[in-house]
Amino acid sequence: MMFNKEEILKVCTKLSQNTLMQTLEIEYIDAGEDFLKAKMPVNPRVHQPMGLLHGGASVALAESVGSAASIMFIDPEKFEVRGIEISANHLKSKREGTVFATARIIHKGRSIHLWEIKIVDENDALISLCKLTNMVLPRRKM
Repeated sequence: MMFNKEEILKVCTKLSQNTLMQTLEIEYIDAGEDFLKAKMPVNPRVHQPMGLLHGGASVALAESVGSAASIMFIDPEKFEVRGIEISANHLKSKREGTVFATARIIHKGRSIHLWEIKIVDENDALISLCKLTNMVLPRRKM
């Protein structure tokens, strides 16, 4: 099931309320048929002790964007998504500014979605390269 750009961004923003995504100030900014893009400010909130972007914050950004992106391919009334594996290569450090994460689908199966998430800075320099595997599950009745 595909959503239009405005709808998917609205859904992602709503799902972020009162979560880690809101704490990290992740904002969804663009979507297409095979990608979702978000941004996150780099400031002391996401630093490690040496004053650099924490790798865990980058991974949280990547998993957030990749998991939200899977929503574009499911009926969220019937299914939900769970991240089951993530890997990350941190290639460049960042002290301040903004990073942008773009999740692009590599494999879209009925039960498994595989995403590549590139995290870049304002100058398009590659900060981290991540791979996320999501499992699509039937929605549990509450």
